[in-house]
Amino acid sequence: MTTMPDSGPHDDFGQYLTVLPGWQQFVASTTSTTMTVLTKNEYDALSKEEKYDYDEDRLDHHARLQVVATSTVRRTVTCGRRLTVLNRGAISARRGLIITGPANTGKTIALTQLGLAHELQDRRRHPGQDERIPVIYITVPPAATPRMIAAEFARFLGLPVLRSSNITDLTEAVVGVCTKARTGLVLVDEIHNISLQTRTGADASDTLKYFSERIPATFAYAGIDIEDSSLLTGTRGDQIAARFTAVDTHPFPYNAEWKALVAQLEANLLLHQHKPGTLTRLDRFLHTRTGGMIGTLSHQLRGAAVDAILTGSERITKAGLLAVDLDIASRRKQPGTDG
Repeated sequence: MTTMPDSGPHDDFGQYLTVLPGWQQFVASTTSTTMTVLTKNEYDALSKEEKYDYDEDRLDHHARLQVVATSTVRRTVTCGRRLTVLNRGAISARRGLIITGPANTGKTIALTQLGLAHELQDRRRHPGQDERIPVIYITVPPAATPRMIAAEFARFLGLPVLRSSNITDLTEAVVGVCTKARTGLVLVDEIHNISLQTRTGADASDTLKYFSERIPATFAYAGIDIEDSSLLTGTRGDQIAARFTAVDTHPFPYNAEWKALVAQLEANLLLHQHKPGTLTRLDRFLHTRTGGMIGTLSHQLRGAAVDAILTGSERITKAGLLAVDLDIASRRKQPGTDG
């Protein structure tokens, strides 16, 4: 595995992870056959239509969030796995996990990789039990109300969310399905959208706490700079802080892990004319350009690979990397720019 960007709650195929079919497709994609690059002779032997389909498949490959096992992902999966085991015998006050750090540092990827690891482990322990729903993944909407939180759970499970459905109806339906389906891990992304400084935010936090008490599962949150947010302030915040372990994400320093990360991403390229080692020789340039931000690195390499296919150059060069525009946050940090 390798980690790539915080790109929002959707998987490689455009299916949203916040609905069960999208999550199941995400899990299935990790066990699918890896695409291999054709030789020049094999490519030349294809018909025009076959070349088009093959190139489209390669574009899809490079558009996906290829995941590499960074130290952050490994630490998240290890900690999350530990908590799910410890929580098996817990009747109440189950322990949880918070993934926190600056934007664009791989929080969503770490969260979803934890969910993936749990789902695959559950399938190994309970083969053939398709009625199980081991993992739920939701995102917290901006200015979330308790009913909006409950509705996110319901939508993931495919339960009807009607205007007439009150929060009690939604909550009971969700708890019933999760209990019957043996849900063991609940992933809640964008948790920074809850502010305990507002009455609505405090009520939304209480709703999540209520779900955690009713559903016999481990809860894992991810959000921007949670330890410095209002989510951990006051009495409610103290309760969260006492029950949750934090895993911090951060920009990567220029070190052996960064070099290995670039090398692994380069090995995933499916380009006919790309010379292996080109990107590893540019790993310091890539670190300076991206500021060690995994999301920016992902965008740079995948964007350059897409350009290489569309232009027919079939290789990534330093000039090709420079042609891929940086995100605004990274541009602000570039030497010689404002900010």
